Amino acid sequence: MINDLGGFLRSRRERLGPVEAGIAPGHTRRRVPGLRREELAELAGVSVGYYTRLERGVSTSASAAVIDSLAAALRLDPAEHDHLRVLAAPHRPSRPQARRSRVRPSVRELLAALTMPAVVIDHRAEVLAWNGLGHLLLAGHVAFTAPDGRVRPNIARMVFLDPHHRALYRDWRAKALVTTAALHQAVARHPADPVLEQLVGQLAVDSVEFARMWARRPVKTCSYYVREMDHPVVGRVTLANETVTLPDEDQQLGLFYAQAGTADADALALLGQLR
Repeated sequence: MINDLGGFLRSRRERLGPVEAGIAPGHTRRRVPGLRREELAELAGVSVGYYTRLERGVSTSASAAVIDSLAAALRLDPAEHDHLRVLAAPHRPSRPQARRSRVRPSVRELLAALTMPAVVIDHRAEVLAWNGLGHLLLAGHVAFTAPDGRVRPNIARMVFLDPHHRALYRDWRAKALVTTAALHQAVARHPADPVLEQLVGQLAVDSVEFARMWARRPVKTCSYYVREMDHPVVGRVTLANETVTLPDEDQQLGLFYAQAGTADADALALLGQLR
């Protein structure tokens, strides 16, 4: 399993120092970073043996009360707390092995009608569909996806392995970290998805930066960003990026737009003329 309850607990325990947790540092030299298991167990109100079994993977689920106590002791933010609940669920759902996401015809019609760049991706970061402007903004150098979906660009793969796409983001590290966090959360929801597992494995082998980010087990949930881009055709542009979850399983609609009357809006208009 790529991601597990024990690994996530350990990463957050090692991240939290005793002073942050309200524990007097004392005079004993610490051999490992962060809290000791017994310290965290005491803060969460559980036995050391029980917590150790959770972290070592001997126990793979925990009650809601225990999860809430651990989240409070570890100072988890809301997104991390939700992620911990998913990892601790006794029966986590998984996607059938051969199933591929499909975009509803009405969503394709919506994409075609939008005057702003737009893209639809699934939980594997595969591009299911995008409109012409979205294609030109994000990856005009790659082939447009075939209507039957047999050839699908992958946003995560492009972020880490495609130098042209990487150069698009002025703050590439922030984009890369968000992308890694999204994959971590996807693995938690779909622990038996072989396509997703293969993607993560490939990225970990081919990108040292991804492997390092993955090891930190980042978790981040945010539907709005401001993206500063260096586009190869229209130059520097700052766009708002709004992400909307569609009423389909793990599909998200990404929208990019600029404030009317700005140079950024003019740049998008120029890009639209190239379609």
